[in-house]
Amino acid sequence: MRVQNKETFTGILLALGAIVCLYLTGCEASLFDYYNRGTAYGKKGEYDRAISDYSKVLEINPWFVQAYYNRGGAYGRKGQYDLAILDYTKAIEINPEFSEAYNNRGAAYGAKGEYEMAISDFGKAIEINPGYAEAYANRGLAYYNKDEYDQTISDYSKALEIKPGDDEAYYNRGTAYGKKGEYDRAISDYSKAIEIKPGFVRAYYNRGRAYGVEGEYDRAILDFNKVIEIKPGDGEAYCNRGAGYAAKGEYDKAWEDVNKAEDLGQEVHQDFIKALREASGREK
Repeated sequence: MRVQNKETFTGILLALGAIVCLYLTGCEASLFDYYNRGTAYGKKGEYDRAISDYSKVLEINPWFVQAYYNRGGAYGRKGQYDLAILDYTKAIEINPEFSEAYNNRGAAYGAKGEYEMAISDFGKAIEINPGYAEAYANRGLAYYNKDEYDQTISDYSKALEIKPGDDEAYYNRGTAYGKKGEYDRAISDYSKAIEIKPGFVRAYYNRGRAYGVEGEYDRAILDFNKVIEIKPGDGEAYCNRGAGYAAKGEYDKAWEDVNKAEDLGQEVHQDFIKALREASGREK
C-alpha cells in the first residue's frame, strides 16, 4: 500500500493501533475514551488531567501520534518545555511530515531561548507546508529575539501574504520596523493592526511612541488617550502622554499626567522629571 500523505499515514497508524488494541487487549473503547477525555481536559485548561489521560492512551498504544502531540501541547502550556520537546520529537519520529509538530517544537525551543533550534524547526515546518502562515510568524519572532530585524520583516511579510488579517503579524512587523528606525512603516503597520482589531492596546501604545519620535505630538497624545480609555490604570501611558504634553510646552497637563502616573505606582524617569522642572519652573 502506498502512503499518499501525512493524514493517510497517521490514519493507518491509528487504525493499526486500534486493531491491535482491540484484538489483543480488548481496550479500543478505553483508548479513545482516555483520548477524548484528555482533549476535553485540555480545552478546560486542566493540563495535569489531560497529560494523565494522554499518558494512559500511550500506554495502550505507543504509536498514537496525536496523543504525543496533544500531550506535548499540555506540557508546553504548563511551561514544561523539555517534556513538550520530547513529545513533539516522538510525534515527528512516528510521522516525519508532521508540520504542526515541528512548529510547536520550535515554539517550545523559542520559549527556552534556543532560537537557532526554533528557527530550524520552523523552517522544516515551512518546507513541509509552504503555506503555513503561523510557522512564518513564529520564525519571524525567533529572528526578532536574535535582533535580526530584516529576517523578521521578511517572515512576517510572508505570513501576511498568506493570512492578510493577522493583526499580531502587522504589530510584530511594525515593532521590527521601529527597531530599525523606520517609523513611518512602523506606524503604517500599527495602524493596520488597529484597523483589524480596534481595541489593540499595544498597537496604540507603540504607535503613540512612534508618533512621538517623529515629533507628531498631537497624534501621540491621541493614541495614549486611547490606551488610557481602554486601560485606565496604565501608569506608563500617563507618563508617555505627559512627555507628549511637555514636548508641546503644555506643562500643567504634563505634570498632571506625571503625578497620576506616580499615583498609579509608575516609576517616572528622574531625567524627565528634572527636565520638566527646568522647563516649567515648578517642582511638581
